[in-house]
Amino acid sequence: MPVEYKDYYKILGVSKNATTEEIKRAYRKLARQYHPDINRRPEAERRFKEINEANEVLSDPEKRRRYDEVGPDWARYQNAPGGAGNGGGFHWIYRGQPGAGGTFNGEGLGDFSDFFQTLFGGGGGFAAEDLFRGRTGRRSRVAPGVDLESELEITLAEAFKGGQRTIEVSDEHGRTRTLTVKIPAGVRDGQRIRLAGQGGAGQNGGPRGDLYLKVRMRPHPVFTRDGDDLRMELPVAMHEALLGAEVTLPTLKGRVSLRIPPETQNGRTIRLAGQGMPRGIGGSGDLYVTVRVVLPTKLTDEDRECIRKIGERQEDPRRHLL
Repeated sequence: MPVEYKDYYKILGVSKNATTEEIKRAYRKLARQYHPDINRRPEAERRFKEINEANEVLSDPEKRRRYDEVGPDWARYQNAPGGAGNGGGFHWIYRGQPGAGGTFNGEGLGDFSDFFQTLFGGGGGFAAEDLFRGRTGRRSRVAPGVDLESELEITLAEAFKGGQRTIEVSDEHGRTRTLTVKIPAGVRDGQRIRLAGQGGAGQNGGPRGDLYLKVRMRPHPVFTRDGDDLRMELPVAMHEALLGAEVTLPTLKGRVSLRIPPETQNGRTIRLAGQGMPRGIGGSGDLYVTVRVVLPTKLTDEDRECIRKIGERQEDPRRHLL
């Protein structure tokens, strides 16, 4: 039965002239996107295996050369006597250390496609120098696991105080692991928190990759963040703005008093030093309070007369437009 040709360049989304670094970047991006720990879609596991297989070939100069040589003539190779379409197979002869040459059949590597096993004699995931030790021993290549990325949604209060959060992640076998995440005080939206050794599992005893948690900040009902500073709007009654007042307002450190100067205009911003977010280098940002004057409603006749008298003495606010 014919073996389907695999376009490894297309699988990784790179050109046939791609450099080793371009291949590495493409692999890491796709591996994070389709790793079963992160992507639970049914087709993700299949795509993840394809991506690993493509990287196995294109990141290895010898395998890539062999693949590039055979690629254009795959149909001819399949139909040749002893080829894949005739019950045979091509066996890649590794030329490693002196005395180590030979045909490798790649036992136990069922995750690789029929195309890979046909082209490389079933071998995969091995470097020539790792296949043999002396004349008889051999071992599989030790490979680290891929780095993974997920999101961690936190509140502004958590970002302000810092602390710890317990999360659960599933490994490639569907087993759940419980991890403790340390949230640094002052962490910003979009910042990544690294959990060393908590990423994808390594191969053949290799170390796990890392897990990166991208911070997403939930909107706060009162405060908006501007770097290390905070901003808020403060409703103020008309008489407080006109006559001045001492009002209480919330901050992430607790409630504080704020003096509203007499004749404060709507939209005026007042700065409260040190009431913002903690800075990584020490100290804190500031809190900027914008005054929003709330006009009275349900006026009485007496109220209207008082306001009319005030208006008679007030300068025309639109005089500069005339």
